[in-house]
Amino acid sequence: MKKFICAVATTLTLGLANAAWAEVAVIVHPSASFASLSEDDISRLFLGKSKSFPGGGQAVPVNQNEGAAARDKFNEAVCKKNASQYKAYWSQLVFTGKGTPPKDAGDDAAVKALIAANPTMIGYIDASAVDASVKVVYKVP
Repeated sequence: MKKFICAVATTLTLGLANAAWAEVAVIVHPSASFASLSEDDISRLFLGKSKSFPGGGQAVPVNQNEGAAARDKFNEAVCKKNASQYKAYWSQLVFTGKGTPPKDAGDDAAVKALIAANPTMIGYIDASAVDASVKVVYKVP
């Protein structure tokens, strides 16, 4: 029994480690005129400091649902905020009337479908979910 519990614990630990190391891809519609965006460009969009892509096109950021591993990794790596800091940041902007947070659009599949259908949107998904329906403009290692 003890060996079984150790085996299960090891499997769960390795599985969580693999999930933590998954790469997150920032995606846009395939028709986007730019090939990539900087981390700063993306951060500014998701923190409400910018409302357009480089070159002037309107940019509408969308998040994955709260608690999603991709969202947590994206917020920490790109926005430099953990989940509670990100929520507090947007709560303050909303309270003072200075901004509206990105909409929560769902999981990888929902975000990818939304981005693929809307040239103005930008979002992020697990890199393993990327296909030809979207264009990767940045990868969060």
